[in-house]
Amino acid sequence: MTPLLASGLTAAAIVVLMLLIGIVRLNPFVTLFIVSIGLALVTGMPTEQAISSFENGMGHVLGHVAGVVALGTMLGKILAETGGADQIALTISRIAGKKRLPWAMMVIGLLVGLPVFFEVGFVLLIPLAIILSRRNDLPLPALAFPMAAALSVTHAMVPPHPATLLAITAYHANTAYTLFWGIVIGTPIAAIAGPIYAWYIAPRIGSLAPTALEDQFTTQAKHEKLPSFVLSCATLLMPVVLMLGGALAELIWPATALPYRIMHFLGNTDVALLVATLMSFWLMGSLSGLSRETILRFSNDCLAPTATIMLLIGAGGGFGRELIDSGLSHSITNLALGAHVPLLVLAWVLALLVRIATGSATVATTTASGIVGPILATSHSVSPELLVLVTGAGSVGLSLMNDAGFWQMKEYLGMNLSQTLRSWTMIETIIAVLGLLICLPLSWVIH
Repeated sequence: MTPLLASGLTAAAIVVLMLLIGIVRLNPFVTLFIVSIGLALVTGMPTEQAISSFENGMGHVLGHVAGVVALGTMLGKILAETGGADQIALTISRIAGKKRLPWAMMVIGLLVGLPVFFEVGFVLLIPLAIILSRRNDLPLPALAFPMAAALSVTHAMVPPHPATLLAITAYHANTAYTLFWGIVIGTPIAAIAGPIYAWYIAPRIGSLAPTALEDQFTTQAKHEKLPSFVLSCATLLMPVVLMLGGALAELIWPATALPYRIMHFLGNTDVALLVATLMSFWLMGSLSGLSRETILRFSNDCLAPTATIMLLIGAGGGFGRELIDSGLSHSITNLALGAHVPLLVLAWVLALLVRIATGSATVATTTASGIVGPILATSHSVSPELLVLVTGAGSVGLSLMNDAGFWQMKEYLGMNLSQTLRSWTMIETIIAVLGLLICLPLSWVIH
């Protein structure tokens, strides 16, 4: 198969994805399944191989992600139910003062967004944004936009989010380096897309009427006594600390040393989240007065919403595997190498296209990294850590009507479609564009 034909088929598959999801309104998982199998059959793969390829790709991805999603959701649920997330937000806000509240909300989003998905973090923190806007007589978008922008940045660019970890695996990147550069690059991006753009756009989208949700959050007290700020932060940041410890052990001890084996084991993503979740059951749950039955109910109930997330992640992995097994990825690799397309640009564009098609940043990162990973393996022309970040940045651009976050922002803030497009869609696009513009010049000095 010629490289041009392979590129045309891949582009056609992405266009079909966009049409079926955006216009026909077909379920994204069903669409990815259909398009993946159809693409494999068009390239000449036998039917049995086409199906097994999709299943293998889906299983491989979920093998890495399912545990992370489940444990991260449990951790976020316990933080929400015990008031730990509220304590973090209120303490930082009290320290910051009214004038710096938008910046405080950005910091809160960066912290709380570390172990949870965007949708989970948004649900945890939007009541705080509503309460603080009422108490300080500030427009809700001025606080909600910085918080949401920070959540989106951590979701896209900072481990231990599953999509970022998958990109790290696909590009053979160093987790600690990716975490470091994700924070260094992501923080100014969150500042520009969050507080700075919120200062510009909040007065220009018009007044927003209070919603029923807003009235509920401001009339009902959820927690009588909050856990301490130190305890809440320690629980929240424990997975990151354990993973950094595992990376640090590689620099200090040889692989045969006992401290290395212990730290490296605890620094594994699944183990770090498991330890943090178990500690949250005890530190945040039992010590806050929750019974074992209540903790069990919370940890069971919170898993139901993750089913759709896992299915989409798995389907994205199946789509990426079809591209590889059918030879399309190899042909695109040859085309990209022959045309000297910068890998950073290629990864960013692919992630953005899949994001538009599926509405999922996680699927976009998974699919794009599956295509670009083999190219990086043959060229080694760019820092794998920067490639992870630029793929994540592209995966959040152009949040449209097929993105769950789009509707969360619209409904919780009481915006109409035009207001949401001018505010939230622009915030996500700013994050994507800045990620590419910052990583490109950095790639000239970092390899």
